[in-house]
Amino acid sequence: MNSDSPAATLTTESSAKPEKRPFAIYGMPWAYFVIFSALVLIALYLGKLPQGMIGAFALMIVIGAVFGLIGDKTPIINTFLGGGAVVIIFGSAALSTFAVIPKYALETMTTFMKGGGFLDFYIAALITGSIMGMNRELLKRAAVRYLPVILGGVAVSLGLCALFGHLTGYGAKKALLFISVPIMGGGMGAGAVPLSKIFGESLGTDPATMLSVMVPAVALGNAMAIVAGGLLDRLGKTVRFLSGDGELMRVKSESEKDLEAQKEGAGERERFDLVRMGAGLFIATCFFAAGAILNKFFPAVHGYAWMILSVAFVKILGILPARFEVCSWQWFQFVMTNLTGVLLVGIGIAYTDLQEVYAAFSAHYLLLVFVTVFGAIIGAGFVGKLVGFFPIEAAVTGGLCMANMGGTGDVAVLSASRRMELMPFAQISSRIGGAFMLILSSVILQILS
Repeated sequence: MNSDSPAATLTTESSAKPEKRPFAIYGMPWAYFVIFSALVLIALYLGKLPQGMIGAFALMIVIGAVFGLIGDKTPIINTFLGGGAVVIIFGSAALSTFAVIPKYALETMTTFMKGGGFLDFYIAALITGSIMGMNRELLKRAAVRYLPVILGGVAVSLGLCALFGHLTGYGAKKALLFISVPIMGGGMGAGAVPLSKIFGESLGTDPATMLSVMVPAVALGNAMAIVAGGLLDRLGKTVRFLSGDGELMRVKSESEKDLEAQKEGAGERERFDLVRMGAGLFIATCFFAAGAILNKFFPAVHGYAWMILSVAFVKILGILPARFEVCSWQWFQFVMTNLTGVLLVGIGIAYTDLQEVYAAFSAHYLLLVFVTVFGAIIGAGFVGKLVGFFPIEAAVTGGLCMANMGGTGDVAVLSASRRMELMPFAQISSRIGGAFMLILSSVILQILS
C-alpha cells in the first residue's frame, strides 16, 4: 500500500493514540503506593512507627493521599465542597476522635505540627514564595486597597449576626459577642483565647467559661469557611467575571520593560532546579527569623505580619536579585505541591475537635454562624469589587480568611478554594485583621456594657 494513500494515513493516525498514563497516587503507580502504605500501617499497629518527623511524615502522607483521592473523586464533594482538602481535614479529625489511630501516633503528629513547627515551616515557604512570585505592580496597588476589604467583611458579618440574633430571639448582644466577634477574631490562640480574657474581665466572668462558649463558634465558623471556599471556587468557574483564577486584581498598566521582566521571570520559574529550591528554603526560613526579630522589639504586631511586611518591602523595592526571587518561588511550588496534604492531615488531627463542633449543633446557633460567614463573604466581595479586586478572591482572603481559625484555617480555606498563591493576603487577614478585632471587641464592650 502506498504510504501516501489516505488509508495509510488513517492507519498511522489511529496507531498514534496517546498513551494512557497509569493510575498514580502521590506521584507513583498505585500498586507501589499500596505496598509502601502497607509498610507504614504495619509499623503503626505494631507500635513501631518511628517517632519524630520520619514517622509523622510517613503516616500523614498515607492519610493525606488516600483522603485527598477520595475527596477529589467523590461527586458533589469534588465540585461543591472543596474536594480533597475538606475530606482530608475532617477525615483526619474523625480518625483522631474515634481513636482509629493509636494514641502514640496521634501524639507524634500533634507534636510535629505544634512543637515541631511544621505549620510555621509551611507558611514561611508560602508567604515568601508567593510574594516573591507576584507581579511587583500588583503588589504595590493591592496592598493599599486591602484594608477596606477586611473592614467591609467585618461590618456586614457582625451586622447580619446581630440582626439575626435579634430576630431569632437568641439576642443581638449575645450573638455579636459570643458568635460573630470570636469567629472573625483570628482563630483560637490569637483570637478566642485573648477575647475570652477581655470579655471575662469586662463582664466579671471566668475567662474559661467565656472560652467554652466561643470555641464551638470558632470551630463551626472554620468548618463553614472551608466548605464556602470550595463553593466559591465552583462559583468562579461558573460565573467567570467574578473570578481572577487566583489573581486578586488585574494589573492594567505596566511599562514594556516591566512586562518583559515578568515574561523572563516566568520562563525562569518554569526551569526547576534542586539547588535553587535549596536556596529558596534558606531564604524562607531567614525571612521567618526576620519576622521573629521584629516581633521581639515590636510585640504588638505578630511575627507573621512582620514577615509579610519584610518580604513585601524587599519585593517592592527590588532589593533581592531576580534569581533569588525565582529560588523562593520554586521552593514555594515544591512545598505546596508535595506537602499540602500532609499539613491538612495535621490540621485535622491537631486543631479540629469534632466533639466541640457537634456539641454546638442547634438550629439557632448554626444559623448565626452561617450568617456570620456569609456576611464576611458578601461584605469583602462587594468592597473588593469597588476597589478593583476580583470578588471571589476578595471574598476568600478578606472574608473567609477572617472567619477561619488563623494560620491553619488559611491553609485549609485556600486549599479548598484552590487559591494557595493568595497566602500573603490571607495572613494579613488572620494576623493584622485578627489584631484589629481585639481592639474592636474592646470598643464594642464599652458601647454595649
